[in-house]
Amino acid sequence: MSQQQSTPPPKPTPIPQQDNEFYWEKAKAHELWLRKCSDCNEVYFYPRDISPCCFSRNTEWIKASGKGTLYTWGITVRPPTPAFREDAPFVLAIVDLEEGCRIPTNLVGIPKDPDPEKMAAHITHGMAVEVAFEDRTDAISVPVFKPVDS
Repeated sequence: MSQQQSTPPPKPTPIPQQDNEFYWEKAKAHELWLRKCSDCNEVYFYPRDISPCCFSRNTEWIKASGKGTLYTWGITVRPPTPAFREDAPFVLAIVDLEEGCRIPTNLVGIPKDPDPEKMAAHITHGMAVEVAFEDRTDAISVPVFKPVDS
């Protein structure tokens, strides 16, 4: 008796809200935009109308360079849901953006291997990375990062 492979369910997608709808529109266009507080001059992520630094509403959108460095990372070998089964193992990461904030993301462009140690050999703390986008649906693209060399 053969087991039939089922198609994995779709990956979860963010639901744009009023204060981040612009962010998701730009992500769909494969552009990374961030919020900057005009009062305390801090750039921050996740985009929202109120600065998490000083609680000011005097904020603006800025286009990010899309460049950064890898702050920390981990390899996920057991997917959190069936939707990510085909991606495993994959790299979860936090990236320090040139603009001064951190963004949680996935690190892509790393040779995939069932042995996490072999994957880890291609990853170093502080490595230069740049944004790429994963198109999840016709309306939502999620920023991911890849090594600058790939």
